[in-house]
Amino acid sequence: MRVKELATPIVMPRLGDFMTEGVVVRLARSQGDEVNQGEVIAEIETEKLNYDLESVAGGRFHPVVDEGATVAVDGLIGYVLDEGEEAPAQEAAAAPATRTATRQAPQRRPAARQQVGGSVRSTPGARRVASNLGVDISEVTPTGPGGRVVEADVRAFAEAQAAAPAVVPSTPGARRLATNLGVDLSQVTPTGPRGRIVESDVRAFAEAQAAAQAPAMPPGLPEPSRSEPLSGMRRSIAQHMSDSLRNTAQLSYFLEVDATEAQRMRREASQGEDTTITLAHVLIKACSEALRRVPAMNSVLSSGTIHYFDQVNIGVAVALDDGLIVPVVRDVGSMNITEIADATFELANKARANELSPDDVVGGTFTISVLGSVDGFTPILNPPQSGILGVGRVVQKPVVSRGEVVVREMLTLSLTADHQVIDGAVAASFMRRLQATVERPARLFR
Repeated sequence: MRVKELATPIVMPRLGDFMTEGVVVRLARSQGDEVNQGEVIAEIETEKLNYDLESVAGGRFHPVVDEGATVAVDGLIGYVLDEGEEAPAQEAAAAPATRTATRQAPQRRPAARQQVGGSVRSTPGARRVASNLGVDISEVTPTGPGGRVVEADVRAFAEAQAAAPAVVPSTPGARRLATNLGVDLSQVTPTGPRGRIVESDVRAFAEAQAAAQAPAMPPGLPEPSRSEPLSGMRRSIAQHMSDSLRNTAQLSYFLEVDATEAQRMRREASQGEDTTITLAHVLIKACSEALRRVPAMNSVLSSGTIHYFDQVNIGVAVALDDGLIVPVVRDVGSMNITEIADATFELANKARANELSPDDVVGGTFTISVLGSVDGFTPILNPPQSGILGVGRVVQKPVVSRGEVVVREMLTLSLTADHQVIDGAVAASFMRRLQATVERPARLFR
């Protein structure tokens, strides 16, 4: 006797450190389709990237959500079943209800659907009245002799329909979200399969309502040339930055660094190479050295516990047309500068092409943000990390060196640290260590 295997669940992956949910924008396979391990079965969209979700096993695909559904991280998207295997009972029962939501209203006459198995027995008069009133006679509960639907049944059903609120074709997730947000589904424009309202429709409607109900602009402002809602990646960034400032004790430290020698060495290292070494690559390597010497900075604060790491994973902020994303260069301490440059260019290109994988945007222990067009700035922490380094532009300045005034290439660095974790002395020690490494950079190029 064959022991039955458990169905293999397909769940919403975590595609970023701060992701809480994702949208199933497309199901690449339908109910009952055969799929192979590693085959794309759905397209997932988050506020920062799109991702092709691959099957973790081979078998028959059994989705339990519709296209357009919003699913929490680790929430169920479907199952992969072996031959002859059935989905778990609760999901097997839920799926048909999702599929039938477009053609019949659960609030109407549940008993009528339970008795329909073939042709409906009805009187000629009942069928005529049903045709005139536009009633689906299969939904009417019969009370006549022999289980027939009679005219009175049809009229009663039509009256009940008229009295009942209109039922809008929608997915279960959309109805649940509409209830939570107080949205009237009859006012929502559907964009889902077969004219159904999906969760993204409800969210869009709620956002439009909120924008319409927002306080008017302060008096005296000119007419705006353009207005747009805060949505998508921009909304995600706004929420994340607001949460960062609200939930951490941020303090910033500034230090001017002589980058003359680092600039000279990185230019020399770039000659005759396919990869151009930038000052950002030098600073990534320098940060890994400084973090190794001041390990308290290579930490995260999570649920009241400080976690310290030996491995240095540095997030590098990449500007996009509609916002910002921070892919992660992993284990920087084990890489030379050329390898760091190659990895950084690859991640930046993937970010701009919207091809980052989930592993590319998680696991950072420290972040670097480069704004080469300004002298300096105060970066905002990327929680739960304890520190972020802001890098300004290089400026030629006269400085005093060994009693003489000389022109040097000077760089302003700004460190923002979480004072819940990092005291001022620790932050200062890190900055001085970083300064020494950048100003005497020979070991970085070995």
